[in-house]
Amino acid sequence: MPICLRGLLLPLCLFALAGHANAQTEAQRPQYVVISFDGAHDIAQWRRSRALAQETGAHFTYFLSCVFLLTRDNRDLYHPPRKSAGRSNVGFASSREEIAARLEQILGAHGEGHEIASHGCGHFDGKDWSAKDWEQEFDQFSAIVAGAYANNGIEAEPEGWQSLAAGMSKGFRAPYLSTSPQLYEALAARGFAYDASTVSRGPDTPRRKAGVWHFALPLIAEGPARRRIIAMDYNLFVRHSGGVERSDSDGAFEERAYRAFRAAFEKQYSGKRRPLQVGFHFTLMNGGAYWRALERFATDVCTKADVECVSYSGLVEALEAEPAAHVGG
Repeated sequence: MPICLRGLLLPLCLFALAGHANAQTEAQRPQYVVISFDGAHDIAQWRRSRALAQETGAHFTYFLSCVFLLTRDNRDLYHPPRKSAGRSNVGFASSREEIAARLEQILGAHGEGHEIASHGCGHFDGKDWSAKDWEQEFDQFSAIVAGAYANNGIEAEPEGWQSLAAGMSKGFRAPYLSTSPQLYEALAARGFAYDASTVSRGPDTPRRKAGVWHFALPLIAEGPARRRIIAMDYNLFVRHSGGVERSDSDGAFEERAYRAFRAAFEKQYSGKRRPLQVGFHFTLMNGGAYWRALERFATDVCTKADVECVSYSGLVEALEAEPAAHVGG
């Protein structure tokens, strides 16, 4: 601890002490990491992600697309904005049995403390949507999720399903991260707690506007040139292979992704400790390179004593409990 003396050096000494105190505060603050998955359809990836969570103590957010709770036989139950009934950019479930297996995974994940949130339904680009369009999509999501058992003739809807279904409409991520200004009007009108559809220059301190928390996937440095890229597997896939599937037989894509995630983490962990958000899909790209990078990353960081790998709803709870103490400014 520096010793402050009276005189001309006192202001400089006080500044140094303030900096020392701030450094101590940042070091004592938990480092939050939020790992999320868009789509949440493939059963194998549900199992794989839940196993990773059990190994590392992490809690994830799964942004569900509601069309995966419909089959082609009952797809007309979905009425998307500005399109005919039964349309979807990502298809539907292949069978009632697949839906039953997915519902089992959703229930299991929820029971383990994970969050199931909304990715809308048909994975349409909403950049030109009105508030009414967004509200229609939200209402369709709510109705289809609530009716998942009845719509598909799956017997014995579990107790508590309706409550769980209602809770899924508290968090949202727009397909393609594509929004319109009217989205935020619709989110507030429908009582959402947060939106996670935007992108920031780097890890940023979340902000609350009109009662809705705004979370942003950050741009992070990646590759030999350290060019910035959205911290999401699809964006890495496009950069590494032009969006064309490759096997990653030498592990180069996995290593680049891992190093980018880890460097972004270390910068916050040793600095301001702003929350770090990273996004993934249930689709394996380039031979599963990005999921392998995720598993290495989560194993390394989520097991640290002063790191909390939480869902978006968990981060909201921390923000609302003690904003200044929990999140870097």
